[in-house]
Amino acid sequence: MPVLRIVAAVIRDPHDRWLVVRKRGTTVFMQPGGKLEPAESAADALVRELDEELGLRVDAAALRHLGRFAAPAANEAGFTVDADVFTAPLTGPVAPLAEIEELRWIDPAAPGDLALAPLLREHLLPRSPA
Repeated sequence: MPVLRIVAAVIRDPHDRWLVVRKRGTTVFMQPGGKLEPAESAADALVRELDEELGLRVDAAALRHLGRFAAPAANEAGFTVDADVFTAPLTGPVAPLAEIEELRWIDPAAPGDLALAPLLREHLLPRSPA
């Protein structure tokens, strides 16, 4: 199965809700993030993606690595994602930019009936990052 190398962020608001995003033309919500560029570190890729997708400026030193996980890709049938996941601070307001159509804040203990990406559903929601 082909693999997509990605980065993703767990971003929490002051009420411990998690930010999830939905890309334009899709129905599945996922963590903000995206694909790495050639020769880009995972942390640098996440800093770039958060700025491009949400207008969120984060310093790489503020990221905390939660782990590296594999899961079926949410929007690319037949692909697996290989994801480095970090916590990232909420350093200011966020807005859907670039390919992001919608964002929502969810309670990770009770995310409701949203369609959620396998990476989020299978690896992140059961965890409680500090």
